[in-house]
Amino acid sequence: MPEVVFNGPAGRLEGRYHHNTDPESPIALILHPHPQFGGTINNQIVYHLYYSFVQRGFSVLRFNFRGVGRSQGLFDNGAGEMLDAAAALDWMQAINKEATSCWIAGVSFGAWISMQLLMRRPELQGFISVAPPANLYDFSFLAPCPSSGLIVNGEIDRVVPAADVQTLVEKLKTQKGIDIGHVVVPNANHFFENRIEDLMAVIDGYLHKNLEDNSDK
Repeated sequence: MPEVVFNGPAGRLEGRYHHNTDPESPIALILHPHPQFGGTINNQIVYHLYYSFVQRGFSVLRFNFRGVGRSQGLFDNGAGEMLDAAAALDWMQAINKEATSCWIAGVSFGAWISMQLLMRRPELQGFISVAPPANLYDFSFLAPCPSSGLIVNGEIDRVVPAADVQTLVEKLKTQKGIDIGHVVVPNANHFFENRIEDLMAVIDGYLHKNLEDNSDK
């Protein structure tokens, strides 16, 4: 899990990167929760997402948005963070030119940023969205959602009520040719306290079903 530093639009960005030596290995980018509420690459869900993709043969990057940890710059209310994510994807693609596929995953605020990048980068073929803040941010840009993916939220989330996530999911499911998986984890709050194992069982099951071709890499 080597530490890496790469150039972003507001200065250097700090990350953790696992490189799979197979040049055709798929790549995945993991985005952390809100920087002003303690979100970093060390978030437990981010950490587990990272290793879930590593174990499936991906080259994987998780990084700190601007102003977090050793990443330079200041919080930019989402606009700059989306540019950071785009720079991170550019960096990964530059050293994985033969990657067979590309996925993105995000947690809370990171889920919102990841879905914005999904709309802008057609090479992103799948997504994992954990606790997307559907009541706090505008997701109307997903018209239509360009890729299939999984949305997971907690049953007793007090930050983002389950009903708001359900409304988002129902909207996305109207897109033809797009398969949106949706699972509500019982007795889980916004942070999945004491329920991370349950969350990862859902995510690992989804990845196993959708990435069988990559499981032996």
